[in-house]
Amino acid sequence: MPELPFLDEHRVPTPAPAAAVWKSLSDALAARRPGAGVFARLVGAEPARASGNPPEEGSALPGFEVAETVPSRRIRLTGRHHFSRYSLVFVLEPHDGGTTLSALSYGEFPGLPGRVYRALVIGTGAHALLVPRLLRGICRRAERAA
Repeated sequence: MPELPFLDEHRVPTPAPAAAVWKSLSDALAARRPGAGVFARLVGAEPARASGNPPEEGSALPGFEVAETVPSRRIRLTGRHHFSRYSLVFVLEPHDGGTTLSALSYGEFPGLPGRVYRALVIGTGAHALLVPRLLRGICRRAERAA
């Protein structure tokens, strides 16, 4: 996938070790969410269905393909649909006393339909609310498991 414009970055520190955060992130990616497939089909997402074993490269969840995995360090998801091409990169950075889990978002929103979609997802603040929530949930599960 060609380079996409940077959208934003969210970071959540946790006292959990990187191994626990990686396991929690992997479990979150592998979890099946019934509504995700419906939304993916509605917007024409590719891939539309889950396959393989996330976080393994080449596996998929609705709307995202695992394009790159560096175990315990980084996962890059990519996808596209009628209104956008996008990438979501999760990065684990060990630090004294724990790990920081980051999510970096990239995307382009071509044409008028893309601009409207961007306004709905990014402009309303929904993305900025949901991504940190996802990260906090992953970190909480890692902390409980550690």
